[in-house]
Amino acid sequence: MTSRFMRLFALLVLLLYTGLSSALADEYLVGVGDEIEITVYGEPDLTTKVKIARSGLIYFPFLDDIQVIGLSLQQIEHKVYQGLLGDYLVNPQVSVSIVKYRPFFIHGQVVRPGGFSYQEDLRLDKAIALAGGLTNRASKVNWTITRKIKGKTVSIKANIATLIQPDDIIKIEQSFF
Repeated sequence: MTSRFMRLFALLVLLLYTGLSSALADEYLVGVGDEIEITVYGEPDLTTKVKIARSGLIYFPFLDDIQVIGLSLQQIEHKVYQGLLGDYLVNPQVSVSIVKYRPFFIHGQVVRPGGFSYQEDLRLDKAIALAGGLTNRASKVNWTITRKIKGKTVSIKANIATLIQPDDIIKIEQSFF
């Protein structure tokens, strides 16, 4: 009975984790430097690719400028849908996707420090590999990530499995031994 309970419990935890991770992926918030594509099904003239500028405003045909910084893709879809509904289209099918994410940055004891294109499901070990690997003097454990969370800048102690986000600043410290 205990073994069966543990298997059920493990399955429940796995299902909750899977749902949580996909929910977190759905909550990606657009920021400066992201490039998005807005498509309206059946209306090729309304397909727009745009890189988000510092102002956060994007132009979309027939609508006023739209402020998109800090919005999820679903929120942008809803704004465009509401703007087109009625006056322009009966039932617009709007889709918004990320064409290119804003970069993340890595500095300190890596071979090629700098900014790199973000990729989905990027972990710190892959980010280090993109930067050419660790130098001989790099610490193997003293790594920090500076990240903005809900408008506040926080420092996170990281390891090789830590998920990287666009705009993260990764610092690889020097080892003293």
